[in-house]
Amino acid sequence: MGHGHTYVAKIPEPDGRIRYTPEEEATWKLLFDRQMGILPGRACQEYLDALIGVGLPSDHIPQCRDLTERLRASTGVIIVPVPALISNERFFELLAQGSFPCATFIRTRDELEYLEEPDVFHEVFGHVPLLSERRFADFTRAYGRAGLSCQTPAEQEILARLYWFTVEFGLIRTPAGIRTYGAGVISSIGETVYATESPIPIRRPFDALEVLRTPYRIDVFQPLYFVLESFDELFRVAQSDIVGLVRNAQALGDLPAPRLATIQPAESFHPPGDPT
Repeated sequence: MGHGHTYVAKIPEPDGRIRYTPEEEATWKLLFDRQMGILPGRACQEYLDALIGVGLPSDHIPQCRDLTERLRASTGVIIVPVPALISNERFFELLAQGSFPCATFIRTRDELEYLEEPDVFHEVFGHVPLLSERRFADFTRAYGRAGLSCQTPAEQEILARLYWFTVEFGLIRTPAGIRTYGAGVISSIGETVYATESPIPIRRPFDALEVLRTPYRIDVFQPLYFVLESFDELFRVAQSDIVGLVRNAQALGDLPAPRLATIQPAESFHPPGDPT
């Protein structure tokens, strides 16, 4: 699994920009080109359009303040550089106020496939494009507010499943077939193909209560994905009483974890809002 490489957050210079080495920029380009080779026909059109809309560079790591500038017109989301792992409270606070915390380090070439924590490629390539989509940005803000409204760590743990099965590993049905929009899938070469094409995982229609009752694993390709009919479903969840749903899920109890005959090690990482 992880090689135990210790990553250190890169600190912005006084001008607010982070200096990356030529090797780090080259790693970004390698990852970017590789994903662009496999995403057409597997990522949803909304993501592909948003990727062009926010103008992510292929040959260098974009700066948080430039990304913020790009998002200002569409949703006003602010991209904030943070050390890789922040507390649940800080994560929820940032999301609730329309900010997105972004790690600043990039993986090394010997860890292209597997990371235990999210790096700048996952955060920017995976998450930032769809933060320009109004329904998606509204859902993210509502999720942050729900996190702040949870009364206990156990409630936050249940809530984290909603983010995991949508923002990180969500699929969506399109006229052309199943596509992905989840950042954890879109930033992973192996899981992009597996999630959309493999006969192994279970794919279920999205149901917020069922999602909140479903445990997940962070160390394998997902055995189960939830499929949206449209981003309108996320927008409806954003308008609902999410914490009420969390408490309802807690009262009903967890559904049995999906079991698979074939388990593939993941290229995953600890999700935000996960207390482990």
